[in-house]
Amino acid sequence: MPSKKSQGRLLRQTAIVLNTPFALYRTLGKKIFVVPTYWADKEAMQRLYSPVHLPADTISSRQLNVVVMILESFGKEYSEYLNKDRNGGTYKGYMPFLDSLMKEGLTYTYSFANGRKSIDGLPSVCSGIPMFVEPFISTPASLNTLSSFAGELKKKGYYTSFFHGAKNGSMGMEAYTHISGFTDYYGRTEYNNDNDFDGYWGIWDEEFLQYFAHTLSTFQQPFASGIFTLSSHHPFHVPARYKNKFSEGKIPIHPCIEYSDYALKRFFETVSREPWFENTLFVITADHTNQSMYEEYRTGSGLFAVPILFYHPNSNLQGLMDTAIAQQIDIMPTILGYLGYDKPYISFGCDLFHTSPENTFAVNYFNGAYQYFKGDYLLQFDGEKTIAVYRFKTDELLKENLLKEIDSAVRERMENELKAIIQQYMERMVNDELTILE
Repeated sequence: MPSKKSQGRLLRQTAIVLNTPFALYRTLGKKIFVVPTYWADKEAMQRLYSPVHLPADTISSRQLNVVVMILESFGKEYSEYLNKDRNGGTYKGYMPFLDSLMKEGLTYTYSFANGRKSIDGLPSVCSGIPMFVEPFISTPASLNTLSSFAGELKKKGYYTSFFHGAKNGSMGMEAYTHISGFTDYYGRTEYNNDNDFDGYWGIWDEEFLQYFAHTLSTFQQPFASGIFTLSSHHPFHVPARYKNKFSEGKIPIHPCIEYSDYALKRFFETVSREPWFENTLFVITADHTNQSMYEEYRTGSGLFAVPILFYHPNSNLQGLMDTAIAQQIDIMPTILGYLGYDKPYISFGCDLFHTSPENTFAVNYFNGAYQYFKGDYLLQFDGEKTIAVYRFKTDELLKENLLKEIDSAVRERMENELKAIIQQYMERMVNDELTILE
């Protein structure tokens, strides 16, 4: 149960949401989420796809701590490890520490964000909610009853918290985290030292990640905490003391990625000495992609390509998976599955550790069309019909539309699955069904 302080803050934050442009959609009478009628037979639809996750008949639970890190703009393009076969093996990366950590943990060759903005990434990663049509946080549906990996774990006695070094209230993050089950929020106000303010967005990543590390060590275990970094963002600058430490790179964001990667390295140097470290599952991803040098990272596939890493020290979570497809909305169910969570919940993604690779998928919304990645194919659907199908793994530039050549059974199967996802999403948004009533 939230403290009186947290309850009061939640009420204030909800009021802020209700009095911002988020609520103008209602005032203007604009319907953001419209329920389609693809499936009249609801039972058939739910057999094909359901976001309801039920616990297994037999469960072995464990109380690991959970730390989820959302790194601003850390697109897959900036990773040498995830691009090691490009440029004849001479590919230059800008996140050497994260690359080294990915070699020790479990990561994916094909992994995707579910949106293109920071406010898309937060509910995707924490609540398993993709961005369809409009950012969830900026719609009336954000006031629905909502959960997250933190909200679910709080039911099992976890202390939950979220950290972001920007001004409190920025982008509705504080409101979202409280509504979705994070007990406490630590922002620029709680950090309380503007000597470390970057002059634009918030507290520099290096200092704020150290604050995060030291604060985690004050929490009673088990805890579940999230953090969203901010320094690798326009206008793309690094602290003056590091003017010559990082390479200039080829585009403005490169030295900023190197700086934030260095800050991440220092964070792990600090927490690796703590007694709770080995009893902690770390999950690291990006909110979205950013500046690009390569054409293959400017396509409907590449623009969503981000790392997703699961790291549990001294565990068997290791390897680079190239048979499965991972996405941000898989993070919540994968965490809960790994911990042996024994309650039902809603998430639009899948538990990557308990789903066969051929049944993994990714969804996002791009240029007015839904995108559905499954197996070797990317299907693009405009809401009424499929407009393109590509072999996204081999046709990285998405130049060969296979709509007329693909086996019709494969196309129809993918289209029906996507329709089931869209309809379930819209119904649950409109009807406030994003949680399981207990």
